[in-house]
Amino acid sequence: MSVMLTKFESKSNRVKGLAFHPTQPLLAAALHNGSVQLWNYRMGVLVDRFEEHEGPVRGVAIHPSRALLVTGGDDYKIKVWDLKPQSRRCLFTLHGHLDYVRTVQFHHEMPWILSASDDQTIRIWNSTSRHCVAILTGHSHYVMSAQFHPKDDLIVSTSMDQTVRVWDISGLRKNTPNNGPNNFETFDTFSTVKYVLEGHDRGVNWASFHPTLPLIVSAADDRTIKIWRMSETRAWEVDSCRGHFNSVSSAIFHPKHELIVSCAEDKTVRVWDLAKRTAIQTFRRENDRFWILAAHPNLNLFAAGHDGGLIVFKLERERPAFTVHGDMLYYIRDKYVRTYDFNSGSDIGLLSVRKFGSPYVPPRTVSYNPAERAVVVTISSDNGLFELSTLPTQSNGEVKDSSADGKRGSAHSAIFVARNRFAVLNKTSQLIEVRDLSNSVVKTIKPPAQTNEIFYGGTACLILSSTTTVVLYDIQQQKTIAELNSPPVKYVVWNADGSLVALMSKHTITIANKNFSQNSLIHETIRIKSGAWDDTGVFIYSTLNHIKYCLPQGDHGVICTLDNPVYLTRVKGKTAHCLDRSARPRTITFDPTEYRFKLALLRNNYDEMLHIIRTSTLLGQSIIAYLQQKGFPEIALHFVQDKNTRFDLAIECGNLDVALETARAIDRPECWERLAQQALKQGNHKIVEKAYQQTKNFDRLSFLYLATGSTEKLSKMQKIADARGNPMSRFHNALYAGDVLGRITVLRDVGLHPLAYLTAKTNGLEEEAAEILEAAGLTEADVDDVPEFEKCTLQTPFVVTPTSNFNWPSIAMGESFFDRALANGHLDGDGDIPHINGSGLDSGAGASTALDEWARDEEPDVEEDGWELDAEAEDDEEKDVDEEFEDALEEEDLGAGAAPGVSENELWVRNSPFAAEHVAAGSFDTAMQLLNRQLGVVNFALLKPSFLSIYRSSHVYVSPIASLPPLQLHIRRNPEETSPGRVLPVAARTLSSIRTELSEGYRFVSGNKLSEAQATFRSVLLALLLMAVSSDNEAKEWRDTVTAAREYLLGVSIELERRRIAQAEPDNVRRSLELAAYFTHCQLQPQHMQIALRSAIGVFAKANNHATAAKLARRLLDLKPDPKIVAQARQRIAAGDRNPRNTVEVSYDEFTEFEICAATYTPIYKGSPSVRCPYTDAAFLPEFKGKLDPLLELTEIGATASGLPAPR
Repeated sequence: MSVMLTKFESKSNRVKGLAFHPTQPLLAAALHNGSVQLWNYRMGVLVDRFEEHEGPVRGVAIHPSRALLVTGGDDYKIKVWDLKPQSRRCLFTLHGHLDYVRTVQFHHEMPWILSASDDQTIRIWNSTSRHCVAILTGHSHYVMSAQFHPKDDLIVSTSMDQTVRVWDISGLRKNTPNNGPNNFETFDTFSTVKYVLEGHDRGVNWASFHPTLPLIVSAADDRTIKIWRMSETRAWEVDSCRGHFNSVSSAIFHPKHELIVSCAEDKTVRVWDLAKRTAIQTFRRENDRFWILAAHPNLNLFAAGHDGGLIVFKLERERPAFTVHGDMLYYIRDKYVRTYDFNSGSDIGLLSVRKFGSPYVPPRTVSYNPAERAVVVTISSDNGLFELSTLPTQSNGEVKDSSADGKRGSAHSAIFVARNRFAVLNKTSQLIEVRDLSNSVVKTIKPPAQTNEIFYGGTACLILSSTTTVVLYDIQQQKTIAELNSPPVKYVVWNADGSLVALMSKHTITIANKNFSQNSLIHETIRIKSGAWDDTGVFIYSTLNHIKYCLPQGDHGVICTLDNPVYLTRVKGKTAHCLDRSARPRTITFDPTEYRFKLALLRNNYDEMLHIIRTSTLLGQSIIAYLQQKGFPEIALHFVQDKNTRFDLAIECGNLDVALETARAIDRPECWERLAQQALKQGNHKIVEKAYQQTKNFDRLSFLYLATGSTEKLSKMQKIADARGNPMSRFHNALYAGDVLGRITVLRDVGLHPLAYLTAKTNGLEEEAAEILEAAGLTEADVDDVPEFEKCTLQTPFVVTPTSNFNWPSIAMGESFFDRALANGHLDGDGDIPHINGSGLDSGAGASTALDEWARDEEPDVEEDGWELDAEAEDDEEKDVDEEFEDALEEEDLGAGAAPGVSENELWVRNSPFAAEHVAAGSFDTAMQLLNRQLGVVNFALLKPSFLSIYRSSHVYVSPIASLPPLQLHIRRNPEETSPGRVLPVAARTLSSIRTELSEGYRFVSGNKLSEAQATFRSVLLALLLMAVSSDNEAKEWRDTVTAAREYLLGVSIELERRRIAQAEPDNVRRSLELAAYFTHCQLQPQHMQIALRSAIGVFAKANNHATAAKLARRLLDLKPDPKIVAQARQRIAAGDRNPRNTVEVSYDEFTEFEICAATYTPIYKGSPSVRCPYTDAAFLPEFKGKLDPLLELTEIGATASGLPAPR
């Protein structure tokens, strides 16, 4: 044994009890503070907590086959809990013990619960009838532990009376007593003391049975661990293990090996050899005493509880040593080097390594030399050893031992680097020795960096792994070829042709080419276990619970889920070959369609892509989003069935035919409006007309007919306007159609007689003008003062070229490769298309041909003269000549040798690292780059008004002479500055003005105007984004203001969401309660925190959650509110004390520190993974990484950002 491998560690109050779930990666921990935690030790997250015990919880157990949890504590109670995720709650409580309950346990077959207590009794309870069925008495002091035998009807118990007792309960199985709760006088007839084991000098804390042998191990305050053997008639002490320096808290047998694991108050966990009774391993903590040990029933996992939390650990590596060459796998299982043929499935033992190492430890690595048929094996015991052995050419009946002709030496790592050379790393002396096959040192190399592992790096090269870097090192020239920054690399896998390499660390994978000049990095939150290259050039890797893929440029995804970790050895087609943790070869069949399609997309392999589309069911939002992200919406369109998604994709790629078809099927006004906008951009006015007709947008329809010269349809629109009775529409249509009489009629109908009279007079319609005067009761003499106008020259535009029957011209793009192939309904050789995802476009003739045809189709085949595209080029040439002429004149005016100086805007850009001052200079591009790099901003549409406002605020325009263009004056922040290197633009917004706006938001919150407050806080954060700071103090104030605005924006958004749910989903009381509670955890000012708490108290009280309402009321009292509010709070506390229950269970734990996800409004508990907004530092769940921040809709969540630059 070398070191303990810690797999999970948590920090909490003192842990007194532990229990593993038999099938799921769950661990229950009983804490001294009265809480019971349920951890997912594989993911490293707290799943749930149970908090109904009053006082410390000392015992915990999980049922071996049912979703049940039992706990016992210092409140004398035993509680049974439901572990189902949807209904985790206390099912019932067992009363009967008169003192602390020390341990609890479920029986493996019967519905029994065993409990040990300080009342000197052991009780057996029937979990079905919920009654006590036996009381075992005989101990004369506290009973510290009690356990069922894993198979027989026995119980072992320990006590402070210095004895270990074994009880026979076989009678209880045969004769279950009456279910009455008080029939105690009959209990003793069903259980008898079989053995009393005396030998400890102090109280005994723990005892447990061996899983298969008739052995018992006990741990006591006399600092010893005793081993006892049982027979049918008696039990006796076998031996003692001494070495602990303080009371031994717990000791258990290893489920699979001849080992004992113990823990004690001397802050150590020790491992003992059961045969030799000697300590072989010690794990020590600095400040924490150990109290409890638990072993997983099926896996090689242990858990230990201490003063500061718990740890989950392994005693040995479970990864089998293996290497692959061609179609053969060479691996080590059960102390033998074996070979496995991937094609035939034959599995043969070739070499025994059972005498390698003392004691024997499973080897870490094996390296194979095909030329000499030799292997070099390394182990970690004795500070690292290697052994070089040759494998037999044929497997006879007898397998030879490696010690016969093996050559050994000290080394941490050893690998073959050439036909007759292998390299070994001595980690202590930091030397790499190159040896020949006779084990003689040929060359010694001092690595360029502190090296922990060496791996094969290509011909005559090594890959050296250190704590922070990976070095590609040339052995012959003894120089570094390349270097990458990386966490410590644990495994290296080369692809078949040696062009790509995967460097695997605990949580990262780096895909690099053979000289490390190009690389991409993938990060996983779950530990990475192994990997292998697919035959198409995709890296397939396994984590603790998934098999995933990684494309060379970094895209990755999930292939399938695993129940238990596996170690991939080879991936071919749809089959993954692997080894499980017992080193047994296995195969896993999976569907490679998704990653092969993405690979074909990246390599422009159109034949392969079409083959996959036609022959697979590659559906789902993820693949559609991927195609959109990579700029291929037209491909996604071919295999998407959902109408709304098809419409969005068709609009995005400009396919109006599909968009029209889906718009008809959906038939919603917003879809027709989007279709009309897209069709208008493309000049397809027929589709625009249909869209306007569907939405009854008559005004736009009339203008469209005017633009296209459709006079007949304009006259129809006049009739429609008359029928609708809309005078404005009637007037517009008459104006568009040139119908003067129609306009006069509309004006008369609405009573505008003066306008009607003038219209008639100016168009020479004297009779109509006279009729209007007569209708108004006037004569010519009454309108003598009206000035005379010349005859109106406004005429209806003459249609030179009617375009109403055809769409406006556009460049014909032709059908794409996919459109043509799918329209034909077949593809040549469709049934037998090979997967030709090579490393480039030359990897297959089919792909090249398809690309050529596609390219020809993409060539425009219309005449371009109609668009006068060449005219622009001619204009550009004339413009260039004019500019040259003007430049020449300008140079003459400046005089010989004179040159214009640097503009003020350019000086501002040079002198400032702040985006606001680049905006003031009009350099919007560099400003956006700075905002992206410093604060992760990706959506700049919302910032356009701010950009324009800041730019306008920094310049003044003066027009000295009306005939000349205005002069532009630049407004400086420091007008007295004379040095060009220090001039800066005026500050459009100052921190004080933004704080004033923030105060306005506070007033909105106080006045319950939350929508206005939300808009104000967003405005504050937008303004802070475009502000320059001039000192460290101002920078600190800026960050404090950002934090305050973020907290208020988050809190107001949560409260608005709660009110929306209360109105729209009145039955969703649980979510409403959770949001009310989360609002109280935003960092608000005291007066606003009082408002949040009072609101939450009211919501919880209304839902009859009096316990939580009382807790919130206590928090309210801490803020020292007004006496009236104090009285109300105390009433709520009294109500909670009278009825300390919650009617509605909510996901809210006020005792554990948490942040609130700004997207889902759910808690992210301390220690759980999260990503952050690079600007506001708002927390989000990991699945939102790479998405737009929903709080501000500005930044990319989880983006790398440098932050605000230092003040200058």
